[in-house]
Amino acid sequence: MRRIALVTLVVDDYDEAIRFYTEALGFRLVEDAPRPDGSRWVVVEPGAPGAGAGLLLARAKGEAQQARVGGQTGGRVGFFLHTDDFARDHARMTAAGVTFLEEPRYEPYGTVAVFQDLYGNRWDLLQPAA
Repeated sequence: MRRIALVTLVVDDYDEAIRFYTEALGFRLVEDAPRPDGSRWVVVEPGAPGAGAGLLLARAKGEAQQARVGGQTGGRVGFFLHTDDFARDHARMTAAGVTFLEEPRYEPYGTVAVFQDLYGNRWDLLQPAA
């Protein structure tokens, strides 16, 4: 079996990214381990272990990576967070200060709204249609 296990997300700061993803989005911190070069191996996941790809939160090194923080996909939605209860998660995330860029909309494929993470990366919160 093959699957995408991790996707790297370039961040400014490990601890602020961990706080955002665990507190505002409700992800689990899977691993936070120091590396010999002074960096950290930080992995967060939105669901149960093995239920989908996790995020490797990687602190930007150098100007080229720093310039990509918050704009890894050129302003497009680059991340898709599926839920089984859109109203619950939308309300919880809104209360936690997550910025939604639109009102929820109902599409043939499900209920969706675009939000941004703490750096400005765009995400879809999506409850797929039954």
